[in-house]
Amino acid sequence: MGILNVTPDSFSDGGRFDRLGEAVDHALTMVQQGADIIDIGGESTRPGHDPVDAETELARVTPVIRELKNRIDRPLSIDTSKAAVAERALAAGVSILNDVWGLQRDPEIAAVAAAFDVETVIMHNRESVDAEIDIFEDVVRFFEKSLEKAQQAGLASERIVLDPGIGFGKTLGQNLSLLKDVPRLKTLGFPILIGLSRKSMIGKLLGTEVGDRLLGTLVLDTLVLASGADIIRVHDVAEHVAARTLVEAVANA
Repeated sequence: MGILNVTPDSFSDGGRFDRLGEAVDHALTMVQQGADIIDIGGESTRPGHDPVDAETELARVTPVIRELKNRIDRPLSIDTSKAAVAERALAAGVSILNDVWGLQRDPEIAAVAAAFDVETVIMHNRESVDAEIDIFEDVVRFFEKSLEKAQQAGLASERIVLDPGIGFGKTLGQNLSLLKDVPRLKTLGFPILIGLSRKSMIGKLLGTEVGDRLLGTLVLDTLVLASGADIIRVHDVAEHVAARTLVEAVANA
């Protein structure tokens, strides 16, 4: 899953692809490099981000969706927690909903996902960090609540992907624990998506700034791929396609 942030303030690439031409060119490049999915986001989800309303978010993503729908043959994903944004993006041709609040922030979003019968990424999130909790149990309880909402809305279980939400309301230790627990997450019976590209946990471990976190991202993503993760959400597509190729070569030997 290649990341396409059409925002002015995302933590890694904010402002780089917030113009239509630049966004489309970057998406085309990621497809050429081997991205299977393009994930389009119109609102930053970094810690301390400035929230935007649905119309602002739609003004950012809709032109990109319309343009890419006619130019690439890969599925498009909309990264949003707003039902209004999801509905219009799906109507415009997006085929995956990626909700960083796991269907729990907007009470209407599960119904939208069900109405369009789309692949839906349910991500674990927390309002605040609590170093004392068992993070795996917290993730499981969150997913149970999200899955209940999905079932009530009529969203088929085979449409669901789970994401433990690395970097969202978690300590460094909790993030690392969840990465180690990918095999346990797989026992829940759903595909697992991991998004850790260039995140602050890598900076904390290696003392690197955002622009120097490719090596750390590659190492951790290689580990989770080898542990059974089904999708990785990344900024640097070509390097991760190479990593995936090597992981699969060993697995298939």
